[in-house]
Amino acid sequence: MDKPGFKDRTVLEPFAEFVPPSSLSIRSLAVSSVSDSQTLIYIGTDEGKLVLASGDPSQTSHSDQHVDFVRSVSITGFPVIAIDVLVDVGRVLALSDGSLFLLDPSLLQPVRKLSLLKGITAFAQRLRTDDDTASVNPLDVAPVSRSEASSRSGQRFLQRFGGLGTKANGVRPKDSFPQGQDGCFVAASAEKMLVLIEFALSDVDSSGILVNWGVMQGFDGVRSIAWLDDSIIVGTSDGYSLFSILTGQSVTLFSLPDSSTTPQLKTLYAHKEVLLLVDNVGVIVNAFGQPVGGSLVFRQAPDSIGAMSSYVVVVRDGEMGLYRKRTGACVQSITFAGNGEGPCILPNDEPGSGEVVVVSTPRKVICFRKVSCEEQIKYLLRKKNFKETVCLIQELEDEGELSKEMLSFVHAQLGFLLVFELHFEDAVNHFLQAETMQPSEVFPFIMRDPNRWSYLVPRNRYWGLHPPPVPLEQVVDDGLSAIQRAIFLRKAGVDTAVDEDFLFNPPTRADLLELAIQNMIRYLHLSRDKQLNSSVQEGVDTLLMYLYRALNLVDSMEKLASSQNSCVVEELESLLDESGHLRTLAFLYASKGMSSKALAIWRILARNYSTGLWNDQSAVESDSQDNSTNFIPGHCAAALEASKLLEESSDEDMVLHHLGWIADIDQELAVRVLTSEKRSNQLSPGKVLAAIDPKKVEVHQRYLQWLIEEQDSDDTRFHTLYALSLARSAIEIVEMEYSNLSMDDKRLVEMDFSVVVNGISYGSHVRERLQLFLQSSDLYDPQEVLDLIEGTELWLEKAILYRKLGQETLVLQILALKLEDSEAAEQYCAEIGRRDAYMQLLDMYLDPQNGKEPMFNAAVCLLHNHGESLDPLQVLEKLSPEMPLKLASDTILRMMRARVHHLCQGQIVRKLSGAVNLEARLARLEERSRHAQINDECVCDSCRARLGTKLFAMYPDDSVVCYKCYRRQGESTSSSGRNFKNDALLKPGWLVSRNS
Repeated sequence: MDKPGFKDRTVLEPFAEFVPPSSLSIRSLAVSSVSDSQTLIYIGTDEGKLVLASGDPSQTSHSDQHVDFVRSVSITGFPVIAIDVLVDVGRVLALSDGSLFLLDPSLLQPVRKLSLLKGITAFAQRLRTDDDTASVNPLDVAPVSRSEASSRSGQRFLQRFGGLGTKANGVRPKDSFPQGQDGCFVAASAEKMLVLIEFALSDVDSSGILVNWGVMQGFDGVRSIAWLDDSIIVGTSDGYSLFSILTGQSVTLFSLPDSSTTPQLKTLYAHKEVLLLVDNVGVIVNAFGQPVGGSLVFRQAPDSIGAMSSYVVVVRDGEMGLYRKRTGACVQSITFAGNGEGPCILPNDEPGSGEVVVVSTPRKVICFRKVSCEEQIKYLLRKKNFKETVCLIQELEDEGELSKEMLSFVHAQLGFLLVFELHFEDAVNHFLQAETMQPSEVFPFIMRDPNRWSYLVPRNRYWGLHPPPVPLEQVVDDGLSAIQRAIFLRKAGVDTAVDEDFLFNPPTRADLLELAIQNMIRYLHLSRDKQLNSSVQEGVDTLLMYLYRALNLVDSMEKLASSQNSCVVEELESLLDESGHLRTLAFLYASKGMSSKALAIWRILARNYSTGLWNDQSAVESDSQDNSTNFIPGHCAAALEASKLLEESSDEDMVLHHLGWIADIDQELAVRVLTSEKRSNQLSPGKVLAAIDPKKVEVHQRYLQWLIEEQDSDDTRFHTLYALSLARSAIEIVEMEYSNLSMDDKRLVEMDFSVVVNGISYGSHVRERLQLFLQSSDLYDPQEVLDLIEGTELWLEKAILYRKLGQETLVLQILALKLEDSEAAEQYCAEIGRRDAYMQLLDMYLDPQNGKEPMFNAAVCLLHNHGESLDPLQVLEKLSPEMPLKLASDTILRMMRARVHHLCQGQIVRKLSGAVNLEARLARLEERSRHAQINDECVCDSCRARLGTKLFAMYPDDSVVCYKCYRRQGESTSSSGRNFKNDALLKPGWLVSRNS
């Protein structure tokens, strides 16, 4: 047979032709798919015969033997207008001479004529949707006229149905119809009425099929019918109407002009919708008559309409057009017959797989089968029609015609083709959509074979549409060569498949290579989030570092190297060393636990890059809220990174080896290294102190401070070393600052080194630390520290040390005479707790020695505060004859008065105490001399027994108990429960009564 001509995309391909025997003229068709390897074709002829043919669409060779004649049967002498396969009941329904005929699928049994009505013009099988759970039996509604239904809109037919059914020629009324049997419904139009027919399988009837039917009046001129759920759509010369068998309402969907073509309806089984033809426009509606999606515009009004999965098929004048239902685009046009051979026919096909399309001319039948999705995609890819391929993939994915694995495979194949077409961004987008694609498949684009990961690359050539992967440089070079050839051929008038944008604006090699590397970086970076085996992960991270280095993306390189990664150091260390990316190499060493190599690099950087600026990323991020960027010198950045490694290291030798150069750059970092809590085992304090440069005083002091305060060390050596170090620092600072003062300022500073002179607090910070430590610690050697500061002006520190040594006199001399701090001196005397301390302090004020003037004001203040506790005679003896009488008279007078007052007060207290003692003795005597009279009626207040002649006891609250209860309760607790030891009973005595 001649192969028809193809245009556009290849969705259908012919696989067989069939010519009916005896030159029969074809009038109608129906198709039934029995299996993947057998399709039954029913052909209705103008001679009134029904021909059965069988085809095998699974055969791959183009042979006429794919369709075989099975048999034929004569129905009437008139044309067979329509055929439909009733799959649910296993029968074939044919329309001829205005009557319906029922046949078995194999055409072996006698033809059965349904004598329902005559003059039937069209019929349609009912289609139910999957979610149609509330749909009713159409024959449970009463057949009424169309006008009556319109006048009673909204009333359910169920309320007006009266068992209208007829039995004629094997047709039973519905009253005797079996319930719960499998069946189907058919609507047929005849003589201004609509007949609803139900077919059901049954073992009762000899034919195996029971038929029930009902009639609805008022349907005139019906040319085509479609039945979807509970809605019947009819097409007449006036237009299309929808009739609901639930409500009885009739709604006009479209009105047709007088010049319009014959109305046609086609049920789209795949989507449970109906297509209405208005001239050359197809409108798709749902079961409610509402349009779904856009309209389909055909080139001309078709002779017949068919459907195949997500496509609509139309034929006219020997040409078949295949339209995508969702978009309305014509994807394929096939010429299968010459113009003028007669009308073309498409079959009424059952809701099958949608893989076979049968079309006929009046003399022959041509069978087409759907090309597989893979072949369609291959066809477009071979033509390098990538945009159309993407659209096809999206359509197939939306229709669910591509499996997840195949979809991933196609995206990967498309991505590889786009790489070789130099569309790198689109290629990577498809790689990312290929879920089953392994990142190792792009390794050959980055590193030339053979390499460490060559064995990981799957040997999958896909469909063989692209060459094997080669390095990106070669891909770009080959692509540019192809562009140059295409430009030359275009000038010679030869069309090529090269992208038009490349022809009119050829890219440069550098731009293409940079774009390729950027997109490969994007793919590998996103691939890091996938679950990969260790070898593939190593390849991804290592090659990602290669690509970063190719574009000199320093920040990205350092970020990858400093984070958790699977880079192979052996593959990168020479590369990074030669290219000068030492920071990246140091980060990489550190991430792999090679701290010694990382520290060696940081030391080199600190030595060689002492000038210039390095961008410290952490500082930049910390100040981002202030819109400011913090730049630190390169050698400081190197020291900072090295300190981070040393803070976590427990290798004592390595830490101490690198401590010196870090301290030279930043002593604060050195302190952080030594005092870090991140390491598992702390460093030996003795070795650390020995390794610290004596010139690094701050490091030495802060490490000792950390040992004492944070580590709670009680080693006297560390306490003494810390005190000596602080003392030396204080001496240096005081001497340096003291030498720059004037004589008046020196005098102030000698009195108190905490004073501020000319805006400067001399030695305040260091001295405060020293003084606080000397007072708080008891573990250092005070004599050793005192020997150090003996000849200095650190008088307060000397006072603290003398106090530790118990030399009270020296402490008072320093506080009272050197520092002239009377308050501190008096407080120290209070701490001593002896009266002679105040007398000693008074003696120092009155006779300071060394030619210093007496401190009369301080002496008067001391007498004012503590004179009452001193012996006036001793005070008078201590007073100097040179002391002005006016200055001391008030104080001496107050001391005398206080002395007389204390004497009188003591006498009063002594007399009152004697009176209270006398009263107590008198009260005791009265209590003991009290008498109690007991008669025969008296009872014990505790046990209620008669006392009689028994021994008894009486408590201060006058309660009387027998001797037995007295022994049990004790002498301090009465029968009422009152304990006189805890709650004494007070009685007014003579002293209280007289005073009151």
